Amino acid sequence: MSAAENAFGEFVAARATTLLRVAYLACGDEVEAEDLLQTALERTYRNWERVRHDSPEPYVRRVIVNAAISRARRRAILRIIPVRTPPETPARSTDVDLRHLLMDALRALPPRQRAVIVLRYWEDLSEAQTADVLGCTVGTVKSQASKAMAKLRTALGEASVEGVIGNAHA
Repeated sequence: MSAAENAFGEFVAARATTLLRVAYLACGDEVEAEDLLQTALERTYRNWERVRHDSPEPYVRRVIVNAAISRARRRAILRIIPVRTPPETPARSTDVDLRHLLMDALRALPPRQRAVIVLRYWEDLSEAQTADVLGCTVGTVKSQASKAMAKLRTALGEASVEGVIGNAHA
């Protein structure tokens, strides 16, 4: 095994769980998230020599988000509604209820708005980093985040969206 292959394997071993979470939050389906991550890692591996010297994680995030948006657009065109199931994790009853509420609200967002919320609030990226991952301007990130948060507030009633987001990924 070459040094580049070893470096890629180490990267995957260290970051796969976090990247799978990004994929799940981007699409809302566990099986599709695994497929998105596999696609992103395959593309990353093919470009590893170029990507590894920079920071590979933002590259993989961008591939995941772009792939999730493309798939959502294809489904909208084909009018396919995927069956979604949350990942099986032990949690308190109230945490599970909050996560279900939040995931339902996230799924209702357009893909680009969902991506902004995932990157900004779950991955804790800055507006500039989020814009870089999505290939857009900081202004677009701000407007998409504002629109998404307004929709989440409406969907979740008067509950504090920030509190729900904080509890859902704690």
